[in-house]
Amino acid sequence: MPVKTDGHFTSADWKETALSPGTANPRLAHARVANTFTGGIEAADTACAYTIAYVTDLTGTFAGMEVLTGTLDGRAGSFAVEERGSFDADGTVRCAFEVVPGSGSGELTGLRGSGGFTARHGEPTVAYSFAYDLD
Repeated sequence: MPVKTDGHFTSADWKETALSPGTANPRLAHARVANTFTGGIEAADTACAYTIAYVTDLTGTFAGMEVLTGTLDGRAGSFAVEERGSFDADGTVRCAFEVVPGSGSGELTGLRGSGGFTARHGEPTVAYSFAYDLD
């Protein structure tokens, strides 16, 4: 049975660059950000990158990868997650993430799991939930 944990994260240093020529929608962008997780996951300054498809200036979808190095419920190591989400005109951001198979290291070797979050654009702190198993 999976272990469930939760906590919060904050984002810093969002850097977004256009991938599509011009400003007409739909358009693509690439973003890099550093997140800091607290709670069940303790990880500072993660490496995170997103590709964003803007349908309008306020709506779209994104996919990304993030590497977290720190602890998970007290176990030290690193792991990567694949993230997929959407954002709506009202500022709601929804994201689901899953551990990249085989990416766990240290005491997190054999980690499997998934989680997610729902946030409002501009919130300084976002709550997440995560359910996982360790081999």
